[in-house]
Amino acid sequence: MLTPLRHSLYIAAACVAAMAVTSCGGKKEPKQPTMAKIACDESFEYIMEQEINVYEYIYPKEDVLAYYVPENQAVDSIMAMGSVKGAVITRPLTDEEVSYLRSHKKVVHQQKIAVDALALIVNPANPVEILSKKDIAEILSGDVTRWDQVEPCKLGEIDVIFDHQGSSTVKYMRDSVMNGRQFGAHVSAVKSNPDVFKAVASNKNAIGIIGVSWVSSDLSGRQKSVEELAQAVEKSDTTALEFNTDVKVLKIRGNNEVTAYKPYQAYIFDGSYPLYRSVYMVSTSPGGTVSHRFYSFVTGFQGQKIIQMTGILPATVRPRMVQVE
Repeated sequence: MLTPLRHSLYIAAACVAAMAVTSCGGKKEPKQPTMAKIACDESFEYIMEQEINVYEYIYPKEDVLAYYVPENQAVDSIMAMGSVKGAVITRPLTDEEVSYLRSHKKVVHQQKIAVDALALIVNPANPVEILSKKDIAEILSGDVTRWDQVEPCKLGEIDVIFDHQGSSTVKYMRDSVMNGRQFGAHVSAVKSNPDVFKAVASNKNAIGIIGVSWVSSDLSGRQKSVEELAQAVEKSDTTALEFNTDVKVLKIRGNNEVTAYKPYQAYIFDGSYPLYRSVYMVSTSPGGTVSHRFYSFVTGFQGQKIIQMTGILPATVRPRMVQVE
């Protein structure tokens, strides 16, 4: 089985741009009739890794190669009509994009596969437990720069950490929380979601903004065998979900709301948790191809159950029961 690319963003972007005819080394790629290629928003790498691992276990003669890139590059790669036939992004293709692909005789399938929540995480030593959307906007803009402006405490300057400056997470917070305002000087980006997690775990003044699947205790699923994951997707249980204790997941309150919530699946489902976005899968492959079979797998029961196990809300499977604090 092939391992998904884990090069730097720039190498990945270059590969996506050239993959229609060449490999990253400049040589023509051999025909791979049993391989599917997808471009995935890097925020959903953990989720897609689980999908691919189980799919390849069930169908050992087929391979799925995922390129983890910023969302705009994922869209560009499928619009280029090269060897990438699938994309995982936070929006459906526009009518204009669909019309363009169909004008080039491409079949277009797209379906919502999940509702993702953005978790705000702080170091366990941070006494803050709750933020409102207004608080978040003021912190991101730089109107609030110290933790003692949020709550009386001995912590100092706030360090806001994103996964990558071009990520869909950055775009969501700027568009949906800040109404297009610019970020303050204390906002920075690292290279990946795991790097956000590590930075917050080691820095008492940091606050990280990250997809909820990265802080779920189900991260222990990285140590599970593929056989165990494949067996789990056949079950219909709704076991409780908790979060990794190396960081603290904050409760978030919507503007003009009294109660604050953590990003449990049930609270994402009923809209109580205010920081959420849809996730879509797009395919331009005809039926009978590996790419289309993988699309059908992710959008079907087994793929939806895998999404449920990662901590975000699947589009078609009931949400988990939660432990109410």
